[in-house]
Amino acid sequence: MFLIITMILLIIAMFVTIIRMIIGPTVWDRLLALNLISAKTILLLAIYGVYRNNILLLDISISYGIIGFIGIMLLSMFIQRGGRLK
Repeated sequence: MFLIITMILLIIAMFVTIIRMIIGPTVWDRLLALNLISAKTILLLAIYGVYRNNILLLDISISYGIIGFIGIMLLSMFIQRGGRLK
């Protein structure tokens, strides 16, 4: 029961973060919100894996964490550089 309540609260927090991403005043706020959504998705996958007693979901959450980190790093370097090089 506790895991279900935690998953519901995480989903609600993800929707609040999506709203923050939409109304973020700067692109850095939007990037930070995207990173937060990625972290909450990893946490949701891990909790669901424990709830269903499925080890495969824990491996998927670790892989998603690595891919999310690399994606955020590439996006931040792209934004900091000012776009594509000519």
